Amino acid sequence: MLNGSGIKFFTGTSHPELAELVARRLGIPLSRANVSRSGIGESNVTIVESVREDDVYIINTGCGEINTSLMELCIMIHACKIASARRITAVVPLFPYSRQDKKDKSRAPITAKLVANMLQRSGCDHVITMDLHASQIQGFFDVPVDKLYAEPSVILYIRTHFDLSDVVIVSPDAGGAKRATSMADRLGVDFALFHKERKKANEVSRMVLVGHVRDKTAILVDDMADTCGTLVLAAKHLAEAGAKRVLAIVTHGILSGNALSAVEGSALEKLIVTNTLPQKAKQELCSKIEVIDIAAVLAEVIRRSHYGESVSKLFNEVPY
Repeated sequence: MLNGSGIKFFTGTSHPELAELVARRLGIPLSRANVSRSGIGESNVTIVESVREDDVYIINTGCGEINTSLMELCIMIHACKIASARRITAVVPLFPYSRQDKKDKSRAPITAKLVANMLQRSGCDHVITMDLHASQIQGFFDVPVDKLYAEPSVILYIRTHFDLSDVVIVSPDAGGAKRATSMADRLGVDFALFHKERKKANEVSRMVLVGHVRDKTAILVDDMADTCGTLVLAAKHLAEAGAKRVLAIVTHGILSGNALSAVEGSALEKLIVTNTLPQKAKQELCSKIEVIDIAAVLAEVIRRSHYGESVSKLFNEVPY
């Protein structure tokens, strides 16, 4: 808990529920700012209280009207900068445009780099984010970036909800093998993965399972679930391979398009996501969604950052 001296914590409009949870955990009130939109869609920001020489944290995540959320964040950073804030930290649980991190075809933009430039030019001194889709995004910044991991929270969830003797951690693709093997090693359980071929983005044509899941509780792990095409197809293959239970745990539950109906009608028993994005409305539409709260992790990294303490302990432990 903070004493409130010299720290201000603001939120944009993308995820006020998470901001409230973090503020409650820190033991400080949310700082006052008016954020609205004009008739033509421009974002208007007024910082209501003084931030002179304060350590300012602004939370806004990459969801919903993502361009509006990003502009709100940049404008709030700029407003605090020209109001003489001592340091400004952007807390961005889901980094916007994180999947556009490389030039994968001719004339393609590297939009994640552009977003990094926008935040820095706005006056951001420090960035806190969680489970970046591509780790090299940290290198797009010339200011410190604390990349948090949902893995400790996920491991705690698995330990408290499952019998580890029959659990197997499954990666839905080769790219996520490092994440899945790390989790499997820490839990002391088996590991499996899928090799997948795509015809085009978000459309999987064929998946091959490597590993044994018969009579096991198969838990798919990934950093984000968007259309859920990969997870639904993987769950189908796992059920056909003899898994007695199939679940999925992802950090960022984007769940766009027909994702909710696809999950509801799939072989997945549950889809467990964190609250880096708002999930309440999605839970009402899909009974299989369950949420892991990561507000305590964000609050602890803010506390440690404010007092100049190391945050590396949070890479392996869940704060209590």
